[in-house]
Amino acid sequence: MIPTPETTARKTFLIGLAIAVVGAILFSTKAIVAKLIYRYHVDAVTLIAFRMLFSLPFFLVIAFWKMRTEPALSNAERGRIVILGLLGYYLSSFLDFLGLQYISAGLERLILFLTPSFVLLISALFLKKKITPVEWGALLISYVGMLLVFVHDARTGGANVLLGASLVLGAAVSYSLYLLASGEMVRRVGVLRLVSYAMCVSSAACIGQFFLLRPVGMLVQPMEVYWLSLFNAFFCTVLPVLMTMIAVARIGAGTASQAGMVGPVSTLFLGAMILDEPITGFQLAGTGLVLAGIYLLSRKKA
Repeated sequence: MIPTPETTARKTFLIGLAIAVVGAILFSTKAIVAKLIYRYHVDAVTLIAFRMLFSLPFFLVIAFWKMRTEPALSNAERGRIVILGLLGYYLSSFLDFLGLQYISAGLERLILFLTPSFVLLISALFLKKKITPVEWGALLISYVGMLLVFVHDARTGGANVLLGASLVLGAAVSYSLYLLASGEMVRRVGVLRLVSYAMCVSSAACIGQFFLLRPVGMLVQPMEVYWLSLFNAFFCTVLPVLMTMIAVARIGAGTASQAGMVGPVSTLFLGAMILDEPITGFQLAGTGLVLAGIYLLSRKKA
């Protein structure tokens, strides 16, 4: 049977959707892997240094390829990429991993999933973007859901839940600022080029931070830490970045972002299966509200 244009387009869409879903699950899994690494008494500075040490070679290959095939950047563009790399991938990742020391993987993923709402609020405050009633409703639903999960974790997770949630919140705000600031650069240099360059900048900052703050002897860790860090670098960092870009090319940014809504759900259940984190009615209700709110925002943008 000869495939029709409709069946070919449908197949392309389904493959792109599957790639987006798998990429979202893999990216969300970094919280689970980080929790497993923390069991070996590794701190956030060392954890993120290992993650970037193992992922840097992949992004260097992409960066060198783009340097050879794309026009040279101006000094101003190089400076902006350095700032974006420090803001979006260094500061955001560092705050995220710091916060994960104190809160559950499920709460961490829900807070990070509020990034689109933070982009909207920052745009309204500083760029004078008008927020519609539908968007206000979506924000309210999302924040009520996150508050439900936070209150549950605050009751059962110890005294440092507020600290951990605040750090992850800082990570989400930092990444929101990166998204807003990177819009022009994406159009000028392309997504793959910008991500690879910014990740190289972030890697240099994370690795440099380790050698400034920690003795070299801390590079010696149990073999399990190396394997988990390698998994974190490739399957939770490099691969989902590439898969998300492939998905966007196939199904568009709007649909790809909606497919990413599987992330908090996957983290919730992976946390239960791997980390023995409990799943309660409050968590399910809160997760559902956050997903509903972000879905309304994504539909509005679409």
